[in-house]
Amino acid sequence: MTRFFTFRFYKYLLPVLLTGCLLFANETSFTRLIVPTYPSHIVFIENSWDEALKQAKIQNKYIFVDAYASWCGPCKMLKNTTFTEEKAAAFYNSHFINVSIDMEKGQGPALGAQWGLTAYPTLIIFNPVGKPVLGTVGFINATELIRFGKQALSK
Repeated sequence: MTRFFTFRFYKYLLPVLLTGCLLFANETSFTRLIVPTYPSHIVFIENSWDEALKQAKIQNKYIFVDAYASWCGPCKMLKNTTFTEEKAAAFYNSHFINVSIDMEKGQGPALGAQWGLTAYPTLIIFNPVGKPVLGTVGFINATELIRFGKQALSK
C-alpha cells in the first residue's frame, strides 16, 4: 500500500511543481546583472545653441561646440573617427553639454558671425554662462580632443 501511495503522490506532485515553476519563472523573479551602457560616441544636441546654453546653466557644465559645414571633409572625419572614439565619448559625455551646429543653417550663420568663425571645423568650449574659454580649428584626433577638453576645464 505504501508503494502505491508513494507513486500516486509523485505522480501528482511533479505537474504541480512544474506549473509552479512556470508561473514564477518570469524576468522579475531573477536577479539580473545590470551593466551600465554608455554611448560609444559623443552625444550632441543638434543645431540648438539655446538648448545647450539652457542645459549648461541647469547642470553647471561647460559647453562643447562642434561648428561644422555639411560640405567640409575634416568635419566629416571628426564625426566618423574622433567623436566615435570610446575614451573621447566618455570624457565629453560626462564633462560637457555637447552641441553640433551646422554653420550654414538655422542659428548657424548668426552664431558664426557672432563668434567670428572663418573656417571649419571649429571646436569651441564655452563656460556654463556662454563665455568662450578655448577654441581650435581643424581636425584633431581623440587624444588631442581630450587634452583640449581638459585644458578648457582647467581655465
